[in-house]
Amino acid sequence: MSDRDGIAPHGGQLINRIATPQEREEFLSKAEFLPRVQLDERAVSDLQLIAIGGFSPLTGFMGKADYDRVVSEMHLANGLPWSIPVTLSVTEEIADSLKEGTLVRLDDTTGRFLGILHLAEKYAYDKIHEAINVYRTDEEKHPGVAVVYRQGNVNLAGDVWLLEREAHPLFPTYQIDPAASRQMFREKGWQTIVAFQTRNPIHRAHEYIIKCALETVNGLFLHPLVGATKEDDIAADIRMRCYEIMLEHYFPRNQVILGINPSAMRYAGPREAIFHALLRKNYGCTHFIVGRDHAGVGDYYGTYDAQSIFDEFDAAALGITPMKFEHAFYCTRTQGMATTKTSPSMPEERIHLSGTKVREMLRRGELPPPEFSRPEVAAELAKAMKV
Repeated sequence: MSDRDGIAPHGGQLINRIATPQEREEFLSKAEFLPRVQLDERAVSDLQLIAIGGFSPLTGFMGKADYDRVVSEMHLANGLPWSIPVTLSVTEEIADSLKEGTLVRLDDTTGRFLGILHLAEKYAYDKIHEAINVYRTDEEKHPGVAVVYRQGNVNLAGDVWLLEREAHPLFPTYQIDPAASRQMFREKGWQTIVAFQTRNPIHRAHEYIIKCALETVNGLFLHPLVGATKEDDIAADIRMRCYEIMLEHYFPRNQVILGINPSAMRYAGPREAIFHALLRKNYGCTHFIVGRDHAGVGDYYGTYDAQSIFDEFDAAALGITPMKFEHAFYCTRTQGMATTKTSPSMPEERIHLSGTKVREMLRRGELPPPEFSRPEVAAELAKAMKV
C-alpha cells in the first residue's frame, strides 16, 4: 500500500504478517513440535498490531539495534521516527532453551496457538535505562515501569506471523484494521482525517476539542483504545457504549467512523503521543489530536509535554500532523465549553474536566453533572458503576 491510497504508511508500505492459508497449514502441522513462548495480554496486542500493519514498518519484535536506538533516540536503526520499544521479553531460562534461526510457537495465557516467531536474535537489556528514557522515571509505582520490571531479562527478536485474524470477542463490528480503514476513507472521499485516542470515557472537554478539529478536516476517526489498561481504568465495553451514545446523539454520523484500537496502554506520556500518532498514520489518518497530558499518569509529565515532543521530530519524517489543544473547560459565564483562547471567564468561572474526576465522582456514588458529561453518557456510566 502506498500514498496512492492516501497518506503513506510509516515507512512507505503497510505490513501484513497474517499467515496465508498455506503458511497456516504448515505452521499447524509443526505446532506440537515447536518450542513455546506464552504471551501476556500486551504482547498479544503487539503481535496483532504488527500483523495487521498497525505498527508498520515493524515486521516482528524489535532486535537490539532498533531497541537501543528507540530507547535512546526515539528512532529506528534505519532513521525512521519511533518512540516506544515493541519487544517480547522472556526469562533467561526460557531464552536459553531457544535457538536462534528456528521457529517459536507463540501462545496466549490459555495455551492457545496464536502465531509464530522466527527467532533471529536474543539479547539482554537494561530495564532501568529503558524506564528512565521511555517513561522518564524509574519508580515502580508508574504502571508502565512496573510492566518493564516484571517482564523477563531477555528480549526475543524476529519476524512474526499471526496464525489467523479473528474477530474481536467484544467489538467485532468495530474491528477495523488499517487496510479496511484506508478503504473506508477512500470510499467516503476523505482526503484529511483526524484521529482521536482515549482510554477514558468521553466527556465534554473531549467532545469540544474533537469538534473543533473536525471543523478543519474531512472526517473523524474515533479510535478508543481497548487493549490492556490499568485496573482502575473504566472497562472498554463501558467506554465503547459511551461512544455509541455520543455518535447517536451528538456527532454527525456521515463524518465519523468509530473503530477500536487494539493496542495496550504504556502510560508513557509524551513518547506514547508520538507512538499513537504513528499508529493512526498507519490506519490512514492525516491528523492526530493531542490534548492535555496525553497518555499520562499521575504527575510524571508536564501538562503539555505530549505536544512539545512533536517539535523534536522532523515533520516530514513523522508524516502526520498533530492538532494541539489547550485544556478545555466549562465556562459558567458563557455556559459552554471553551479554552483560555476563547473564554472571557476568570479562573473561578471555569469547571475543569478530566476522566480521573469522572471516575472519582462515580466511585463516590455521584452522577457527573451536565457540565462534565452529556446526560446520556453520565447515565450509562452510573449504570455501569452501579451508582
